[in-house]
Amino acid sequence: MATTDRNPPPSVPTTSPADRALAHALSAAARGLAVIPITRTKLPALPSPHRVDPPSTPRCHGECGLPGHGVYDATTDPRRVRALFAAAPRATGYGIACGLPPHHLIGIDLDTKTGTNSSAALRELALRHLFTIPETVVVATPSGGRHLWLSGPPHVVVPNSAGRLAPGIDIRGAGGYLVGPGSRTEHGVYATVPGTAHLSPAPCPPALLRLLTPPPRARNAEPTRAGQHGAGLVQFVLDAQEGQRNTRLFWAACRAYENHLGPALTDALVDAAIHTGLTEREARSAVTSAARLTSEP
Repeated sequence: MATTDRNPPPSVPTTSPADRALAHALSAAARGLAVIPITRTKLPALPSPHRVDPPSTPRCHGECGLPGHGVYDATTDPRRVRALFAAAPRATGYGIACGLPPHHLIGIDLDTKTGTNSSAALRELALRHLFTIPETVVVATPSGGRHLWLSGPPHVVVPNSAGRLAPGIDIRGAGGYLVGPGSRTEHGVYATVPGTAHLSPAPCPPALLRLLTPPPRARNAEPTRAGQHGAGLVQFVLDAQEGQRNTRLFWAACRAYENHLGPALTDALVDAAIHTGLTEREARSAVTSAARLTSEP
């Protein structure tokens, strides 16, 4: 007579993609890398709390205290990391914010989807400008590309760019993020290249850093032509601290347009905002919003 097993073996616990992503994110945070949860499409996993705000509202970078501000939610605090992932159960990966202390991370994204040999392009740049890429963390992407992690000096703001350095080479700097190793996306898993996981981001070679930070347009010319009031507005933007940048830029742009200085000051205000860490797209969007608001009857 057949007998039944009264004590079946315990089922093997399974780990969800979100749990795996959280574990990798906590490991990165422990190394001083600020992280956010992302989805399989590599986008931030938390929706913005300002989706219904009118277009003229200054863009919030987390000043409201709510999550959902993309890279501006990035943190190394394990409690905060856990809270972000708890609010994003569909997360399958994590992003690592660039430009933040202590590493001031700069990401060199060597793409393969453009049909160009981005690795060869980087080697050519290194030969032409006399620098060597040091041993550093390298992350392999599912498409066959590579992310090189470098560390920048704290006083230099490296902007994001796509293809400006060379075709197929994108740069992730202040306001940008890199997909962290261990993240699963719709195209596959990001993984650290063997032999580099134990490394810290190496200092960016000075010659390469100069290529990544082109000299800004002169900030003094426009304020001089616009008068002393214009110079004060530009300085007001330059003095912005993290959490104030977008608000100060929007306020200054409104005052500029109200005093008929808007067109003359736009480039100077945008340059000042980029200097504080905003991207050019963010800065020009804030100025455009200010122009629209002040022109309304």
